[in-house]
Amino acid sequence: MPTRREFLWSTGALLGPALTPARAAQPAVASTDAGRLRRRLERLSQFGRPAGGSFADGVSRVAYSDADVAARAWLLDELRGAGLSSRIDAAGNIFARLGGRASAPPILFGSHIDSVPSGGNFDGDLGTLAALEVLETVRASGVATRHPLEMVVWAHEESTAFGRGTACSRIVAGDLKAGDLDQEWNGLRRRDALRRIGGDPDRIDTAVAAPGAWHAYLELHIEQGGTLDAAGVPIGVVQGIVAIHRYDVTIDGVANHAGTTPMDIRQDALVAASQLVLAVRRVAGAREGRQVGTVGRLDVQPNSPNVVPGRVTLSVEFRDLSLQVLDGLGEAVRAEGAAIARDTRTTITLRLASTNPPAPAHAGVMAAIQASAAQRALTARVLPSGAGHDAQMIAALCPMGMIFVPSVGGVSHSPRELTRWDDCARGADTLLDTVLALDRRDSI
Repeated sequence: MPTRREFLWSTGALLGPALTPARAAQPAVASTDAGRLRRRLERLSQFGRPAGGSFADGVSRVAYSDADVAARAWLLDELRGAGLSSRIDAAGNIFARLGGRASAPPILFGSHIDSVPSGGNFDGDLGTLAALEVLETVRASGVATRHPLEMVVWAHEESTAFGRGTACSRIVAGDLKAGDLDQEWNGLRRRDALRRIGGDPDRIDTAVAAPGAWHAYLELHIEQGGTLDAAGVPIGVVQGIVAIHRYDVTIDGVANHAGTTPMDIRQDALVAASQLVLAVRRVAGAREGRQVGTVGRLDVQPNSPNVVPGRVTLSVEFRDLSLQVLDGLGEAVRAEGAAIARDTRTTITLRLASTNPPAPAHAGVMAAIQASAAQRALTARVLPSGAGHDAQMIAALCPMGMIFVPSVGGVSHSPRELTRWDDCARGADTLLDTVLALDRRDSI
């Protein structure tokens, strides 16, 4: 496993100044339709919008929800209206393909449309609808590509449902364990959730792709951080995606009457949980580097004002480019948990629930993105992704690259998430040019 420095240097350079390549020849295909892209983003925002709200109020379109099912149906209608045939694989992912030689591996590009609760209207949505723009623009131009161009709408990217992120691209990458589809969440079994979006859990093995199934994978996405916006740089060239370790934590104390249980004999699970939350922050901040630690979910039982909490379940998540760093953070928080359990006379159990491996972007795909930005005279900057993406899973199958566009103020996973319309259009055009550049290459 490479060190952090080796990883960053292997993909170009440590995060440094913006790159402004020499102006290249103008693209052979016209720009994508910025107005149509905006209209579709605004239309998609209606699925999961708060009652009586507007675009600015964000969206709650959690995977498998009524809003998610309705949005997928709308998108399938858009594909049909664009004259594109589509299919849904056994994992619920939507694919649409255009042109190319049958003997050539497709170039795959896209994103997702599910959201976190009270999320924004650009996370995933932009990359998905920009992919549709690429197909429509290429088709309208009459350009015949050597490779089939294939867009994908990954199902269940966000980790709200079943506590799993990148769940359905993960299946495509072959990461599926016995019993995974029997997991329950809000009274819904995962296999039934897949059926709800058109998947087929009885044929789930057919969704698994072999290495080399695609010529390359590209994903346009908002940065979800503030680097590009602060620097005034319109295009980010992702050098790699951080690894993620997510733990499920259960803290067992003793539920008892809040008025009659003396303070000195309480076994309060919430007190222990509160100390563990602070420990996660302390552990993550105790060393130099970009590693982060988060407790983002907390469930208290019985959750009554007159009962000492008897059980708390929570999530602990660490992110870093280095698996070695993540292992060290996990060991440190386990040690903290053991000490807290002794002091509070509770039981604390940490279980590693999921891992996302670090995923370096392919140097050849990164170079194609930089050259494509140059075609439009757009400044680009190389930077890492602190957020997880479906690209992380597909990197195991083919050369992967990601294009970032600025997030205003670095805000994401919030109704205040915003990317300027001009930046959306620039990202879509860069995606278009990169797809066509990769199509001209026999190897990457």
